[in-house]
Amino acid sequence: MTKVSGRMARLPAYAVAKIATTKRRLLAEGKDVIDMGAGDADLPPPEVAVRTLAEALKDPKMSRYAFQTGLLEFRQAAARYMERRFGVKLDPIAELLPLLGSKDGLAHLTFAALDAGDACLIPEPGYSPYQGGTVLAGGEPIVYPLRPDNGFLVELGDLPRDQLARIKLVFLNYPNNPTTAVAPRDYLERTVKICRERGIVLAYDNPYCDVTFDGYVAPSIFEIPGAKEVAVEFHSLSKSFCMTGWRIAWVAGNPQMIAALQQVKNFTDTGPFLAIQKAAAATLDQAEKIIPGVVETFRRRRDAAVTALAGIGLQVERPRATMYLWVPLPDGLPSGPFAGQLLDEEYVAVLAGSSFGPGGEGFFRVALTVNEDRFREAAVRIGRVLERARQAV
Repeated sequence: MTKVSGRMARLPAYAVAKIATTKRRLLAEGKDVIDMGAGDADLPPPEVAVRTLAEALKDPKMSRYAFQTGLLEFRQAAARYMERRFGVKLDPIAELLPLLGSKDGLAHLTFAALDAGDACLIPEPGYSPYQGGTVLAGGEPIVYPLRPDNGFLVELGDLPRDQLARIKLVFLNYPNNPTTAVAPRDYLERTVKICRERGIVLAYDNPYCDVTFDGYVAPSIFEIPGAKEVAVEFHSLSKSFCMTGWRIAWVAGNPQMIAALQQVKNFTDTGPFLAIQKAAAATLDQAEKIIPGVVETFRRRRDAAVTALAGIGLQVERPRATMYLWVPLPDGLPSGPFAGQLLDEEYVAVLAGSSFGPGGEGFFRVALTVNEDRFREAAVRIGRVLERARQAV
């Protein structure tokens, strides 16, 4: 009898994959599904991306192996974007690496940064590949609970000294998925300081840096002096440019870790499709024209969603960033059964807070991936499930 490795049992559940399977079945049955589970907006990709890709497909050279070197044009465009957006100068060769989506880099970074048994600090609730990558690399995940009372921040200085001494890698994600929290500059400064003192690799996951509202501007970790000594930062075209399925992103920062991650990826893939890299380069050069329209759409949806949820008795903080709402459930209503009932009975997909780890219990996440009218309809359905849950108590 065949047997899978023991580490498979230690992997966290991946809720989005389960929702996709259920959604496919419900649609086949003719159900009207409102999907606000995955962060996969219904908006079209930028025209410049589509046009450039179509032209690139005619060039036979674009169909060759990309390898990790990739397309210099994409590396340079990403470096230009970083300089325009954050005032950060990067060597596009030594300090930047194309990725097959940021998930690719986040999961594979663990192989570059951890030896077997090394500890990695994982925020909870948090993105599953942080823990999944650590487990697959043979590392030891140390879970840090994110709490509302401290702004959902990972405070390295609050860890016991013996535990902090064991940590080789820490994942941070601000603006945060799923809590929508943002990180003050003084927090980033003290975090970088501890990582430098301890030699901890800081993986700063920053895909929502441009999805910000009400005048808030999200920073890069490299705006903090000395961050490049220890940090790598992940950026993606998935969210700000509505290009989730294109699987194109980059990681920037510490050249030693960039080189190590590149070496890992030499054995796992041959890089993003060159034609997509060319399209992404053209898109990044027009970022300032493209992003405001996308963000305005998310802002309208955010405001409509907050109002609609308030109408059914769910009070939600109006987030300053991301494409999500982190919605508190009534006391005593577990998020997993609630999300399952909502999908099975009312055909509305959201993510249970517990799907991001036990620390997410008591909440559910809504993605702003449908228009205002569809969200208002979803809120009516959510209200029906809540009412049935109240009557069952």
